[in-house]
Amino acid sequence: MRIDIDDPLDARIEVYQGLRDHVLRRRREGPGGDMAGVFVAEGDLVVARAVAAGYRLVSVLVDGKRTKPLPDEVADDVPVYAAGPEVLQRITGYHLHRGMLACFGRKAVPAPAEILPDLRSIVICEGVQNPTNLGVIIRCAAGLDIDGLLLDPTTADPLYRRAGRVSMGEAFKLPHARLDPLPSGLDVVHDHGFTTLALTPAPDAIDIAELSFAPDERVAVVLGSEGPGLTDDTMRAATHRVAIPMTGTVDSLNVGVAAGIAFFGLRMARRG
Repeated sequence: MRIDIDDPLDARIEVYQGLRDHVLRRRREGPGGDMAGVFVAEGDLVVARAVAAGYRLVSVLVDGKRTKPLPDEVADDVPVYAAGPEVLQRITGYHLHRGMLACFGRKAVPAPAEILPDLRSIVICEGVQNPTNLGVIIRCAAGLDIDGLLLDPTTADPLYRRAGRVSMGEAFKLPHARLDPLPSGLDVVHDHGFTTLALTPAPDAIDIAELSFAPDERVAVVLGSEGPGLTDDTMRAATHRVAIPMTGTVDSLNVGVAAGIAFFGLRMARRG
């Protein structure tokens, strides 16, 4: 259902305003914000995967000159707002070079205890505030046998537009829940029988290549923020501290890169 838009202040597209101001958007989409209960996805593939994951599509915003058909997942009764490049620039701060934006209704986020019984390999994030890094972590998790994501209160929203885009829509399929602040938030994970591996560049940590786990053993990789890493209390609360051995003068890796290596290391550890 196409609806042409020629006014950037049109109330029907207000949900798409200010996408460049990441801090403001997270505040508005978060609990108590004026946009709580919805999130914005970007790109045809990402939008299609959000629909396939069961999120309710509210509306779509496209360039008025778009000729490419919309994804089949966009139902005929969904409002499709079409605007010119100048209006889009005013609304979003950039041109829609990825084809489309879409507004979705959120689902209720389960408690950790609701999803942990069904999971075997998980990733836990403490203080990962950069949505791009979180998106990389999620994409690596989806491709390397990680089947769940737990987030402390200070970690970014996995449904935030940039996280969803960088993860190529995998953020919508990976089960996730919010933990209490770490280290106490790890209690529920340990209670469900998980071994927790705190990733750290510390020279006295266990070499990730030395790990060995049974195929059905429950394991959680715990990642910290870019720069500071995990807090000392969280590392002490984890079952093991684990390191990716470094060479040369580099002492650490981007958290998204480290996540991919750690997930692959866990896969190999399960093979003995």
